[in-house]
Order: sequence, then C-alpha cells, then structure tokens
Amino acid sequence: MKNNRQELTPAEESTDPVDLAILRVLRDDSRHTLQEIGAMVGLSATSCWTRIKKLEAQGVIKRYTVDLDPAKLGYNDFVIVQLTLESHTDETLYEFGRVLATIPEIQEAYLVSGDYDYYIRIAVRDTRDYERLLREKLYKIPGIRHSKSSFVLRVLKEASVPLG
Repeated sequence: MKNNRQELTPAEESTDPVDLAILRVLRDDSRHTLQEIGAMVGLSATSCWTRIKKLEAQGVIKRYTVDLDPAKLGYNDFVIVQLTLESHTDETLYEFGRVLATIPEIQEAYLVSGDYDYYIRIAVRDTRDYERLLREKLYKIPGIRHSKSSFVLRVLKEASVPLG
C-alpha cells in the first residue's frame, strides 16, 4: 500500500466510474440493448459499445452467459467434497484437473491450502444421484487418497464480484 491507497491492476486503473456503471448493468442483465445501457449510465450507444469492447479486450468481461435455476432443472442438492490426492506431481495435478473438467456435475473446483488438496462443488439430483456419481465417476479418478462430503443445507449468499 502506498499513501493508504491499495495498488490497482492496469485493468482496475482504467476502469472508471462509468465503466463500473456499465459493468453493474451488464452483471444484472446482459440482455440490455446498447441504447438501454447508454440511457442508464448517461452515454450514447456508440460510447457504450466502445467501452464494452475495451472491457472485453482487457479481459474484465470474460463472457456472456445465462443464470440457470438448478432446482428447476432437477438438481436439488449441492455437495461440497474435500479431496486429498496420493501424489502432488505436476502430471498428477494436471490429469486430476483434466478429468474433473469432463464431469458436468462438478460446478467448481479449487486447489486449496490446508488439510485437503481440493474443494469441489457438485450439483446432484438427490443422495442416490450423488452415490452414483461417486461410484461411476469420482472414485474412478486415479490417485484420490481421501475424501469428505458435506451436503449443502441452505445457500446463505451467492454473489458476483463486487464493483467499487
């Protein structure tokens, strides 16, 4: 920190209040037209388009997507799985990550510090579906030494990245 100011990345330094306003609009509903976004942030549609293209080029905007309701698609439960691997070679870690990427029920996977190597969030229909996924997919991955599973009882908070 310098002069009580947190150091910013180049993308953050160039993200002014108008860019942040555009990002808030897109984060909340990316289907707005350029004209609607412009009206909300006080710019022309052309100026909005230019700023959005700049944010995309900087990698601030990674992609556009739709937010699906898992329960309406039959995924009523989430399980947090903590995993430890037998080995931590580059090859083992790469292969483990590659296999995880092929399992659609796995929503997120984090390599973490602490007692376990990975935290994984898995969407399942119910406990039988989770048992099937363990047998047919997760436990077939070579190198897993130990796992611990916890069913999510209730989601208390889900949030996007905070914007200034």
